[in-house]
Amino acid sequence: MNSKVNNHYKIKSQGLEVKDVDTTSRKVSFYLSHFGNVDSDNDLLVKGCFKKSLQERGVDSASNRKIAFLRYHNWEMPIGKFLELQEDDFGLYAVGELGNSTMGNDALMDYQDGIIREHSIGFRYMQDKVKWIEDLSIESKGYFMVSEVALWEGSAVTFGANEMTPVLEIAKSEDKDDFFKKINDEINTICKSLVNGKGTDERLYSLEMRMKYLTSQLTEIAQLNIDNPKAIIIEEKGFDWNNVITNIK
Repeated sequence: MNSKVNNHYKIKSQGLEVKDVDTTSRKVSFYLSHFGNVDSDNDLLVKGCFKKSLQERGVDSASNRKIAFLRYHNWEMPIGKFLELQEDDFGLYAVGELGNSTMGNDALMDYQDGIIREHSIGFRYMQDKVKWIEDLSIESKGYFMVSEVALWEGSAVTFGANEMTPVLEIAKSEDKDDFFKKINDEINTICKSLVNGKGTDERLYSLEMRMKYLTSQLTEIAQLNIDNPKAIIIEEKGFDWNNVITNIK
């Protein structure tokens, strides 16, 4: 237990997609966390685990260190402020307003283009608020029930906080087709944004770097002689794929 309950800054993503984007008001709504399921960290967050943080640093608190709305968990990249943070039966619901800064404008375009799809939280486990629950019905034989965390920020992340499953693991799995499709869909989304060409150099550069990462994943998979070569063929009508790739090399 001591290895889990410490003063470390932790990041958690639960794959929850954006609920709504209003480009006129610059407001976005989404869930930052989900209650009642055992996640990839073997944690089960219970309703009420954010209560103290919301009271002390939430939207309506008097604190000058409110829960921050960031990009990539980077405290040098605030993209707006939270207008609403509240727990409901599903999880931690948030409404954020994007700022008029360069980073806020870039984030708004990324929401519009579907580049930002998920969010995650930056937090700390609290001593005596994490309890091991034995459950022989699951593979891990139990889970950590988390009744309180110190929530510091919620972040917009590009295609989820976690990196893709390692290529070698995918090569051995039964989910190769889904993996290929996910990469292809992400590449096509990024290509449309690059062809559109809107945003700062920093935004376009980050998209180019993401493109390079995704195409490298496809290259590695192709070299493993996976038995579904057709899956790595990327087709998209409406723009010149070769021209895009040439421009970002």
